Amino acid sequence: MTSILREHDIEGLERFSFGDGGDLADSLLALVLAGRKTATCWDATLGQMTTVGKLMVACDRHGTPRAVLRTVKLFQSGFMDVSAEFARKEGEGDLSLDGWRAAHEDYFRRNGAFSPEMMLWCEEFELVARIDG
Repeated sequence: MTSILREHDIEGLERFSFGDGGDLADSLLALVLAGRKTATCWDATLGQMTTVGKLMVACDRHGTPRAVLRTVKLFQSGFMDVSAEFARKEGEGDLSLDGWRAAHEDYFRRNGAFSPEMMLWCEEFELVARIDG
């Protein structure tokens, strides 16, 4: 069960937003808050951004803190080697691996980094707390 925190309870925790801003940040955050999204990934060339057990604050498009997440699993995978199970945990679209590949190829191309051979950091997380505005 998740708890509800106030912003002063999260002082000192690293903050981030999902995706590359705007509607995507808010829609992915909504999936997390609904319990549908429990995983994410990023281009491995950006480095390892978390460790197992680390707490981080997920923010909306405006940088407003909305949730505290804890990393529960972290591994590297090639883009084409991502499993259907991991794609489902990402919680996006129709939850299929084909849908995951199409959406993530679009995302990585938009950000100038797509290659079918690219490596990813794949993170699974749990929602620890919702942040009350």
